[in-house]
Amino acid sequence: MHRRWIIAVAAGAWLAAQPVFAATVSVTVTSDDGHAAENAVVELFPQSGSAAATRVPAEAIVDQRNETFLPLVSVIRRDGHVVFTNNDTTMHQVYSFSDIKQFAFEIDQGQRSDPVVFEKSGVAAVGCNIHDQMITYVYVASAPWAVRTDGNGHAQIADVPAGAYRATIWHPQLAPGHTPPAVAIVVSQESAKLTSSIMLSAPDPRGKAHAHMQGS
Repeated sequence: MHRRWIIAVAAGAWLAAQPVFAATVSVTVTSDDGHAAENAVVELFPQSGSAAATRVPAEAIVDQRNETFLPLVSVIRRDGHVVFTNNDTTMHQVYSFSDIKQFAFEIDQGQRSDPVVFEKSGVAAVGCNIHDQMITYVYVASAPWAVRTDGNGHAQIADVPAGAYRATIWHPQLAPGHTPPAVAIVVSQESAKLTSSIMLSAPDPRGKAHAHMQGS
């Protein structure tokens, strides 16, 4: 069963002290039945002009509690890193066979891993070799801007200069065979709206045992 999820992106621009306009792009991701879509990732690529400096974080922390990775999705820049912490009552064996990064290590209760550096952009699914239900995703962005939606399906992309952009949307429930959509958006001193859709599969990714073994 597939569900159709609607992505609405609204851009409102404000005049900054500098001679160029900068906008805060408000992102809303919902399903076709009106429910918020948490953990969608939106990247924003300039269509032309000089490359912008990345605003994507260089580090993410992934915790382990109650045999669950928290959060489900982390967003970092290319060459950024993830630190895994274990605040659970048991040891975990963290690993990934994903195309962009392969690693495996044990982490005991109360421990903190060495930083795991991700040199390639893309998505790495990470699991625990002891607890099959555990899964988390590391989204390594190549665009200057990338955000993850919250529990209300909302996110904001700050300090976006005026211009033409291409937005891509990814979600851990992206239906097999469907590539993330790319949508054009123009950011200017005028407000703008953009809608798109993404086809997702119904099951929650946390219920997919070892889905990451095939890569992401």
